[in-house]
Amino acid sequence: MNYNISFIIIFFLFAGCKLETGKNNIVYDNNIYINKGFALVFSEDLIKNKITKKKIDNRSLDIHHSHLSKGTKVKITNLLNNKSIVGNVSKKVKNINFYNSIISLRISEELEINPNQPFIEIREIKDNSIFLAKKTKMYDEEKNVANKAPVDSISINDLNSSNKKKKIVKNDRKFLYLIKVVDFYFLENAKNLKNKIINNTNIKKINILSVSENIHRIILGPYKNINALQKDFYSIRDLGFENIDIISQ
Repeated sequence: MNYNISFIIIFFLFAGCKLETGKNNIVYDNNIYINKGFALVFSEDLIKNKITKKKIDNRSLDIHHSHLSKGTKVKITNLLNNKSIVGNVSKKVKNINFYNSIISLRISEELEINPNQPFIEIREIKDNSIFLAKKTKMYDEEKNVANKAPVDSISINDLNSSNKKKKIVKNDRKFLYLIKVVDFYFLENAKNLKNKIINNTNIKKINILSVSENIHRIILGPYKNINALQKDFYSIRDLGFENIDIISQ
């Protein structure tokens, strides 16, 4: 049984929620794709390891994504410092699994991504959105400049200048995350799913968080290291759940 379909349908029928289930059972908010998770920063090793077949230019604002189509504009937010940038999906890839995207080096630097906790939100930007209207011109102009510039000229700071200091990404933030599986309108449905997870996986840390009277959330964790988080992520995904959110504590 695909628990993703059956339980999400129950929840939406009774909750009257804005969320909708689209292609591949991906959950959308008002038809806008949103996901929180960890990103991979592009390197040649990803091609060697067959994670992706196409390079990402270090100077670009491009990402590879497993669900969004090529050409989709996205708002990328570093959830550890709330810095955002508009990017572009340059390729749709299938096998990034635990990670929610592959991002360019430039995006990582501009958002000051912590390499130990590359925790970001990917939010689809529709063609008619106000945010896109304000940012698209800037994106296109930056892309043109980047394409014309030599590779070694792109960085957050000019390292040859004595008047500028290199930005240092702090890596001392404590690793503590949860996995959000799904929300239910009825507590009984949440309890049923919790029992199914216990019976069908080796996941031990399963909790029901009652966000409100009518929102009961299945939460896994907390996790204090990425290996344990990754293991349970794959276990819950194998039950049929898609677009699993990772939440920072």
